[in-house]
Amino acid sequence: MRDKTQTNSAAPGDRLIRAGAALFFIGAVATLVTVAPFLLGTTPFPTYMFGLSMLMGVGFLVAGAGVLQSVAAGRRQARGASR
Repeated sequence: MRDKTQTNSAAPGDRLIRAGAALFFIGAVATLVTVAPFLLGTTPFPTYMFGLSMLMGVGFLVAGAGVLQSVAAGRRQARGASR
């Protein structure tokens, strides 16, 4: 039987990973919606698309920070268990 206290606990970087993934997804969808009319030739090139791609980059960096935080916590936990 599994310990239920462990199933509900989240890794330290989970919030950062979720937030970064959300930012990346919002930026990706907004970029696709913005670029589609331009590719169809109905609107001029949207200059704010660069900002949307930067939003994707920030989301990627935030998620990466969450991954690094989770890895560091795992290493600390493994180091403590081996002593």
